[in-house]
Amino acid sequence: MLDRKKIKEKLEKERDVLLEQMKDMGKLNKETGEWDATPEEIEFPQSDENDKADRFENFEARSSMVKTLVPRLDNILRALKGVNRESFGKCKVCGKDIEMARLEANPAAQTCKKHLES
Repeated sequence: MLDRKKIKEKLEKERDVLLEQMKDMGKLNKETGEWDATPEEIEFPQSDENDKADRFENFEARSSMVKTLVPRLDNILRALKGVNRESFGKCKVCGKDIEMARLEANPAAQTCKKHLES
């Protein structure tokens, strides 16, 4: 049986972890609702081209990580909104119950294992 309370707790915990990670790498643009990567804070002025290159490389890595985390955060938030709906835990493709092991591993899953790639 689907334990919605347990799933909701897992989703909330993952949401909080993702938000902390996102805050370390970027900021939420309140006008667009999108996350933007921010450069790492520096403690001293840049002294040469190598420092600039390192800083740019770090910013690119942060941007890439933000782009990776945003879809996951979106899935978690969508799942939290729908956790109490009758359709929660049902495959979006075939309508059958999503396997409990899959929901335990990924409480934001929207498909059963059979339709994982759909």
